[in-house]
Amino acid sequence: MYASIADFAADWQFETAATVRVLAALTDASLAQLVAPGGRSLGLVAWHITQSLTEMPHTAGIVPADELHGQAVPVSAQEIHDTYQCLAQRLPAAVTARWTDEQLRDLVPMYGDNWAKGTVLSVLIRHQAHHRGQLTVLMRQAGLRVPGVYGPAREEWADLGVSAPA
Repeated sequence: MYASIADFAADWQFETAATVRVLAALTDASLAQLVAPGGRSLGLVAWHITQSLTEMPHTAGIVPADELHGQAVPVSAQEIHDTYQCLAQRLPAAVTARWTDEQLRDLVPMYGDNWAKGTVLSVLIRHQAHHRGQLTVLMRQAGLRVPGVYGPAREEWADLGVSAPA
């Protein structure tokens, strides 16, 4: 849980930059890559990450509307990327406009429970990190180059002229 909005904003900047890099590596064709037969597609997971930037903040009272509610998965990887990037850039300002550091222990109703506002901010970060990990696996299955997030990816080690650690 966050004790200050500034700490959240700093983490948000790093985490969203990583998500933007992953989304930028997607192609329109890769959006159809399935987790498993009958499972989610890469495009659906990418769009779910994007939709969570309006759904979760709306549920918590940070933004007035869930502007992506009910919208179908775009067929364009660029549209998913651009929508995510726009919404991610707006979120810290929305949090700052609605919440203060002193309110981060206040509870808000979330999904049948009550969460501290600081927990909402933590879950926003962890939720996208979780699904970003799913994206990178699906990207490998789709034959895409995976960008590093918390360090170099396999391909990036090779670019550095170094063998990837075993």
